[in-house]
Amino acid sequence: MKPQTLWLPLLAALLATGCTLHQPQAITPPAYPQGFVHALPQQPPARDYDRWWQSFADPQLDTLIERTLAGNLDLAQALARQEQAEALLQGAESARRPSLTLEGQARRERSESALGAFTGSSQRLSLAAGYELDLWQKLQQRRDAAELEAGASAADILSLTLSLSAQLTDLYYLAAEQRGQIALAEASSAAFAETLERVERRYREGLVPALDVYQARQSLAAAQARRPQFEATLAVSEHALAVLAGGYPAGTPVTAEAGLPELESQLPQLLPSQLLLRRPDVAAALQRLQASDARIGAAVAERFPAFNLGAALGHAETALISGDITGVFWSLLLNLSAPLVDGGRRQAEVERSEAVFRELLARYHKTVLSAFQEVEDALVKNRSSALRLQLLAEREAAASASLRLALDRYLQGLTDYLPVLTSQGLQLDAEGQLLAARRQLVSDRIALHRALGGSWMAEALAQRTQQPNAEGIKP
Repeated sequence: MKPQTLWLPLLAALLATGCTLHQPQAITPPAYPQGFVHALPQQPPARDYDRWWQSFADPQLDTLIERTLAGNLDLAQALARQEQAEALLQGAESARRPSLTLEGQARRERSESALGAFTGSSQRLSLAAGYELDLWQKLQQRRDAAELEAGASAADILSLTLSLSAQLTDLYYLAAEQRGQIALAEASSAAFAETLERVERRYREGLVPALDVYQARQSLAAAQARRPQFEATLAVSEHALAVLAGGYPAGTPVTAEAGLPELESQLPQLLPSQLLLRRPDVAAALQRLQASDARIGAAVAERFPAFNLGAALGHAETALISGDITGVFWSLLLNLSAPLVDGGRRQAEVERSEAVFRELLARYHKTVLSAFQEVEDALVKNRSSALRLQLLAEREAAASASLRLALDRYLQGLTDYLPVLTSQGLQLDAEGQLLAARRQLVSDRIALHRALGGSWMAEALAQRTQQPNAEGIKP
């Protein structure tokens, strides 16, 4: 039998094994409920704000969010990672294309022969082409995985943009609350100072004991002691706002006029089926899972023969003792590489890829469940915070009335100072808690908007890429 005929049965056997390639797996999200448990279906849905912070009707907040999306450095890092993913995709795509290489060689040497010493030279210039036949879709699977990873990276940027808007808005209104607490501390200190002046006047007249004076001074000091902690929290939140916007924390990016907004009574509502389409983190988890499935196919294809085509065309010149040789040369090549024994390395890679897929499948399901949990948690917190705010408002009204009555009775000499002291502390605490509860309700509403996702982020990112940076260069 001729040697070349031995390849025919072997080649046929190898090609016959191609029927066992990996089939893409069907991926479905876990079954989700038809509605949210804590939604309020009897209420009409709130207006659909895609850029949800605009429901707060604060132009200063709008400007600050635009500055943050334009200058945030976490977002700049994410955009750079996206460019890396796109470059990897381009590399995976190029592996599926033919390659063409220009090769050149020039040599000069001296040698001894029977005819004497001879110095000769040779030149060679050629074009070499190569192409791998992707019979088992190995290169296609790698390219698909790279494309899905790039898509997941883009979804990560959308998720980060959504988180940044929520984080910044929460900090913005935390700063607003702290300014309100400082103003409350100032007003309380002024009221307590006026009360102290009255008590001291009555003490000088011999109408009250010295104990009342000390108790009034204690109330004033307690009110004044509240201010430093609020000033510190205000400064820290303003520092965080400045850094989020891409600046140093030395300056404040907001003015002192910003206050807590009045919220709409209706909550934004969404169908569970719509949630998965609006959450970029769910999209990113799904695409990474699909990319992992494609890598399984590539790992399976690695176990099959690889066929590479090669061709060369060139011109060569060689100077010999007998005379110069000049001419055109060409070659065609079909290269077959088939793994026979590798110690189980390729099979181990297939098993590893399948285990990665199972891991990412569980992560995808958890991401979906977490998305629903965040919405349910936000709905519960919005409802409970609204109820708490209502009760605290009633408490603050009662505490204010109690303080007025206790102070009037004291100044009329009907009671001692203890009821006034108690009422002052309760009234100050009630006002402080009411202000904090208002800000908590705003924070819970922000968390709900973040949990519901959105579609505005892509447009905002497109605007960022069109804006030049500090050096006048577009990112």
